[in-house]
Amino acid sequence: MSFRVRTSTSSCQASLAPQSAPSEAELLAFVRRTAADAELVAALPLDPEGRTWIRLEGPGGSEAWLIGWPPGAGTGWHDHGGSHGAFAAAAGGLTEQSLAAQLPTEGWKVLELADGVDRERRLTGGDGRAFGPHHVHQVFNTSPTEHAVSVHAYYPPLPMMRRYGRTGQVLRLEQVEWPEEWG
Repeated sequence: MSFRVRTSTSSCQASLAPQSAPSEAELLAFVRRTAADAELVAALPLDPEGRTWIRLEGPGGSEAWLIGWPPGAGTGWHDHGGSHGAFAAAAGGLTEQSLAAQLPTEGWKVLELADGVDRERRLTGGDGRAFGPHHVHQVFNTSPTEHAVSVHAYYPPLPMMRRYGRTGQVLRLEQVEWPEEWG
């Protein structure tokens, strides 16, 4: 682990701040490598009723999670509070629906989306994707019978998440979640 020592005339403090922030490509490499760790993936307890997770140590001070998705589980529309990140499927498959548009992060409650902004992709067996700080998406397991498992990493660690409701082309800010709420 790298760290910097900060000194001042009044005190000496050690900071565990990383030398440099991990890039989206570095986060993607991490989640793919971690998704390939069969022993770690098998260690995740799976619940037939809800998502399960284990917090991991990500590269360069990033926040990382191993997440289990029962059949039909999903996130709903959300963003990552200005963090960039990556995720990869470790077992089963996930579908991601995203918006190919950079949305303003502050100062709105309702947006009408333009035609053609919707994107959908399926991730299975080590497939992953990186995304920037303004990414809005929803992720879900469409399988009626099989669990999915994925690895996610974010930098900086998630300061918050905004949750959205969507009806047709209208996106509404519904809730802001803070880290202390995630347990």
